Amino acid sequence: MSEPNIQEVVKEKYGAAAKQVAEGKTACCGGGASLSGCDPITRNLYGEAEKGSLPADAVAASLGCGNPTALAKLQAGEVVLDLGSGGGIDVLLSAKRVGPTGKAYGLDMTDEMLALARENKRKAGVQNVELLKGTIENIPLADNTVDVIISNCVINLSGDKDRVLREAFRVLKPGGRLAVSDVVLRGEVPAEIRKSMELWVGCIAGALQETEYVEKLDAAGFDAIEVEPTRVYQVEEAREFLQAAGFDAEKVGPQIKDKFMSAFVRATKPIGMPCCGTDCCN
Repeated sequence: MSEPNIQEVVKEKYGAAAKQVAEGKTACCGGGASLSGCDPITRNLYGEAEKGSLPADAVAASLGCGNPTALAKLQAGEVVLDLGSGGGIDVLLSAKRVGPTGKAYGLDMTDEMLALARENKRKAGVQNVELLKGTIENIPLADNTVDVIISNCVINLSGDKDRVLREAFRVLKPGGRLAVSDVVLRGEVPAEIRKSMELWVGCIAGALQETEYVEKLDAAGFDAIEVEPTRVYQVEEAREFLQAAGFDAEKVGPQIKDKFMSAFVRATKPIGMPCCGTDCCN
């Protein structure tokens, strides 16, 4: 399936998830009760203190696979960009961490999620947040703009991850860092799972192999690349998810055992490029 189709399906599903939250229902990764089996990916990611400091709808709309704000070691005064900011939980937490001298951008392509995030920003009374509409493949910021890029189970949803990583590299300041949570693969999985759009939108089928993720980051120009597993998903956890997507869990389960994991991916944009000739460093 081509990238535009993937993007439209993702937009439709996450827009539906935002509407669910606005109606007082709990969202789920991929949006909708039919994919409620994604709960093992999205549950227990935030501490009670973090959740207690935010509007309930920001927590309810959390569709990630990790807690990048807790792992990114954000500092006061930094400028942060959250790729695929959804209902705003990570961008609001980031804004609190960087303080009034810093700033947090949230980027999302879904009108419904942006509307939800704006309302959550208002309820939280956070001033140092700017919400942007756009895609993570075409970040609407200038070169060398931000200190830190975070993302929570969003890059794996893109049909053009190379472009996403090149864009991330472009907008980071020299010395800036990428600090994202994502779903990563170890080993091969059945082709029918990789091709399933429901699972793509549900955070699984678009996942990169761990080695491929590192290679793509390197090709984009990053260094100091690390992939730290934060959770390995068990077959029993995926049973409801697989059944909701129309798979025989008994048959597929053993084929995906210990192969899907949440990971924290770190990388840095080099401060200076190597000298390419006799006078290029003058």
